[in-house]
Amino acid sequence: MESKVKLLGHPVHAMLTDFPAALFTATVLFDVIGLISGDRQFAIVSWWALTAGLLFGLVAALFGLIDWLGIRSQTRAKRVGMWHGLGNLVVVILFAASWWLRFTSPGYAPPGVAILLGIVAIGIALVTLWLGGELVFRLGIGVDDQANADAPSSLAAGGSAPAQTRRDSSRLGRST
Repeated sequence: MESKVKLLGHPVHAMLTDFPAALFTATVLFDVIGLISGDRQFAIVSWWALTAGLLFGLVAALFGLIDWLGIRSQTRAKRVGMWHGLGNLVVVILFAASWWLRFTSPGYAPPGVAILLGIVAIGIALVTLWLGGELVFRLGIGVDDQANADAPSSLAAGGSAPAQTRRDSSRLGRST
């Protein structure tokens, strides 16, 4: 199933998901470094990484929801996508709570519970990231219907594989 929203031939949701994953991870990393080193500058960097992660997370979720709505009902992909999305919603809620706890703190210093929320959220995110990989790499969700080892560039005119290549490709990534 192809993604419903693309930019230059590629799914927008997939383009955006790396940002919250990296920014949320950076948030926890900077929190731990700041806690160990006692350097309050890490709290400021962490807060801004968290803020950006939340914004990217919400935008990625919007495009993910659009793609999920396009998945056929009563399929494993629909169920996996539901757990992927709900799990990521929990991750964003936990990080939003962490953000709120820091907001009024001097220098955005995270209280211990804010750091704990981030660590728990990263644990959940590892599962939801795996589920996203399952959707794409195992179930073919978001993958161009014409994908194969000899497909032309998504920037090529028309962006679709020649008819012969489409007929000859019995499985994704394999041409005969």
